[in-house]
Amino acid sequence: MADGPLNKKDRKDSQLILRINGKERDDFIALCEALDTSAAREIRAFIRGFVKSHETQASPPSPAPTIPNDIAETQEKKRKAKRDKKRK
Repeated sequence: MADGPLNKKDRKDSQLILRINGKERDDFIALCEALDTSAAREIRAFIRGFVKSHETQASPPSPAPTIPNDIAETQEKKRKAKRDKKRK
């Protein structure tokens, strides 16, 4: 490998299984062979590039919205009234 030995964190320890059309797969494999590369290498390169190109676009998840106390109290009163009504 041109990049040297892999660090522990860089080792391939997972699989991605996907289903594709047989002809597309065969065409892809044939093209990779013609280009003297492997399908796995090209797919890994695509994944790395895809993730890198979207790193800045991804935003952290927004926190869950909070309910103001007056709304929460109103909702609780409605629930309590409904429970009391069922008991009668």
